[in-house]
Amino acid sequence: MTTTPNFPAMPASSDPMPTVQAPRGLHVITWGCQMNVYDSARMADVLRPLGYGPVERPEDADMVILNTCHIRERATEKVFSELGRLRKIRDERIGNGQDRTIIAVAGCVAQAEGEVILSRAPYVDLVLGPQTYHKLPEMVARAARAGGAVIETDFPVEQKFDFLPTDAAPQTQGNLTAFLTIQEGCDKFCSFCVVPYTRGAETSRPVASVLAEARRMAESGVREITLLGQNVNAYHGDDGEGGSATLAGLVEQLAQIPGLGRIRYMTSHPRDVDQSLIDAHRDNPALMPFLHLPVQSGSDRILKAMNRGHTADEYRESVRKLREARPDLALSSDFIVGHPGETEEDFEATMQLVRDIGFAMAYSFKYSPRPGTPAAGQPMQVPEDVKDRRLAELQALLREQQDAFNADMVGTVQEILVTNRGRKPGQIAGRSPYLQPVHFDGPDHLIGSTVKVAITTRRTNSLGGTLIRETASAC
Repeated sequence: MTTTPNFPAMPASSDPMPTVQAPRGLHVITWGCQMNVYDSARMADVLRPLGYGPVERPEDADMVILNTCHIRERATEKVFSELGRLRKIRDERIGNGQDRTIIAVAGCVAQAEGEVILSRAPYVDLVLGPQTYHKLPEMVARAARAGGAVIETDFPVEQKFDFLPTDAAPQTQGNLTAFLTIQEGCDKFCSFCVVPYTRGAETSRPVASVLAEARRMAESGVREITLLGQNVNAYHGDDGEGGSATLAGLVEQLAQIPGLGRIRYMTSHPRDVDQSLIDAHRDNPALMPFLHLPVQSGSDRILKAMNRGHTADEYRESVRKLREARPDLALSSDFIVGHPGETEEDFEATMQLVRDIGFAMAYSFKYSPRPGTPAAGQPMQVPEDVKDRRLAELQALLREQQDAFNADMVGTVQEILVTNRGRKPGQIAGRSPYLQPVHFDGPDHLIGSTVKVAITTRRTNSLGGTLIRETASAC
């Protein structure tokens, strides 16, 4: 027998949004990138007027949202495994006389596999792509009226950001750091990547919209923001004067917001590193000297097969210019080993690029075919054991460079944004300009401030230090 979900009462979509008096639990499971973290926070925002508030466990939730990522291999099967677990939790709640939990699948797997999800898991109530989560209240109302599942995976004409609540989402404990999406989608069509198919074409938020959200974040206590986009340095938001702003221009305006002391951005594409952005790294002290600039491969032949649109030497030249402008700049990157057709010579070219550049941090993966992407159907797929060996060699080199970078921090003085108490009594912790966790002794009242710390110890994944000067500034 089919049961109708016990959704909160909703008026017609043209009526004002109600506020439900009785609190309802919302549990969001987030997989994937920082943009998914931002999206999850905003989904919680749009559901708050319906009375939904966060709960720690799905067992206590009236609605569970599974916010998915489609980048890695077997992403769809991972979703169905989790959905099976959530179905058991919902059945147990019903057996205990509680309301039937609403199950929603959001994000990139929902966008790519929406109909498959409803076919294989008909107990799912809502399926929505990453461009439609502003429609969640409407979807809940439609499902309540229809008594069945609702799917929204079209790419809407309107920007979702125009319909989101105006209050800033509390994304992290203490609300001192936050993500802020400014650009979505991709027009690059790399051969291995599903993003153009799940996030759509490149689109940028207007400058006024970004600045308004950043001001709200700063007013609520945020001291550091990370600007997000699939190709964030391709940002071209409406400047309100008939033109478009560059990422460098946007950063310049963000740096003027009181209380906002640090700005980061990711993920960048090498083709979009222009002179204005290089100059911003030289001239704007709020822009942190740590840049994530994915290269994927050091082989020109593989870069061409990947449709990256740049060569290894062009990447090297961009890095040279950036380091010339900001000598203390450190880099992180992404690498894929075993792209179809990759030879030992191609892999060695990647290893040589890593040796030439030197990375403070990096993410590296084996190539995995993503359905619907050009590379998935290419010949000369690399055997798994070869990919395993190459990945191990690459990761060993990258780890060696990361350890060396962290070791070089010892003996330096770094400005640390204090974000929380440490694990030990009397200890506080924060993050360096290079995103390294740093622990040191100090009073709790420094949380939210930027202080100078002498780095004395390198640990496996963090640094230790001694507080040498407190700042009077809260940022």
